[in-house]
Amino acid sequence: MKKLATSLAALAVSASAAVADSPVVLTAVGTWSSLTNFQKHEEPFFNQRLNEASGGNIVGKIQSQSGLGLKGFEIMRLVKNGVFDFAFGLPGYVAAENAIFEGADLSSLTQDIDTQRQVSDAYFPTLEQAFADIYNAKLLMLYPFPSQTLWCNGEVNGIEDLNGKKIRVYSTTLGDFVEGVGGTSVTVAFSEVIPALEKGVVDCAITGTMSAYTAKWNQVATHAYTLRVGWGLAFGAMNMDKWNSLSADQQALLETEIATLTEAMWAETATEDDIAISCITGGECSVGEAGSMTLVEPSAADLALRDQIATDVVLARWAERCGEDCAANWNATVGPILGLTAEAK
Repeated sequence: MKKLATSLAALAVSASAAVADSPVVLTAVGTWSSLTNFQKHEEPFFNQRLNEASGGNIVGKIQSQSGLGLKGFEIMRLVKNGVFDFAFGLPGYVAAENAIFEGADLSSLTQDIDTQRQVSDAYFPTLEQAFADIYNAKLLMLYPFPSQTLWCNGEVNGIEDLNGKKIRVYSTTLGDFVEGVGGTSVTVAFSEVIPALEKGVVDCAITGTMSAYTAKWNQVATHAYTLRVGWGLAFGAMNMDKWNSLSADQQALLETEIATLTEAMWAETATEDDIAISCITGGECSVGEAGSMTLVEPSAADLALRDQIATDVVLARWAERCGEDCAANWNATVGPILGLTAEAK
């Protein structure tokens, strides 16, 4: 009997040790499997880097939203409900819950990546609070897709040619820009853009430069109009309950590794515009087969009209949607960087 008790006690200790040594498993959903951010950063980080950096203490498992058949708009609700522990996504896709999510990437306001980084850093605490309040999630990173520009199946020679066109958007703020130039905004999931262009559901579509190239939009679109109307800012956020279940050491390791990942993603995105535009318009292409789209660069008049629409339409409409407190917060954080003031009427 004594031996049995001793054996049972030993088994109990062994089982406890096994439980203690069990790795934390983080299930994640990424962005689109055809794009650079998922292939080079999101997927390797979760499926390899976390395991290596933690010595097997944290194991990540990630699938792309395109591979899962998701459209993006539902991702943070799935994180809130615990279906996924972590998600990469675009704030524009979750802004239907609250316009505050758009504030760091309002269409056409930010024209260079260094300024976009400053805006993202300044607005991070605001988004951090919004993710916590609305989605019970901890915001851990913000990172950009390349410049968001226009890809048209038909001749476009300048901003005035967008008047009357049906243009694919994925966020309200991009819709504001489109309506500001006299177009009609149409919300279409990224995976459905090519058939939408083919069938004439839309005349043009907005996405990032490298995104358009790697998704082969050049197979249906004829004109690449490189008017920058946004950056496609993205986030990485974790279910708050899952975050709180981690030890202090595990949280610290995650924050350190994610900070390194964030820097790598900003650095790579800064190089992608020139490469993608050259590739998709038949120029030198070191990353794949060159396309044959017609390159249309914006004129000085185009840029001036875009800037006017950015302030008079995009910023004004957003401030109205978001409300006085939200606009006041933007004026205290992002406003000084851009030299702009949002007014909620």
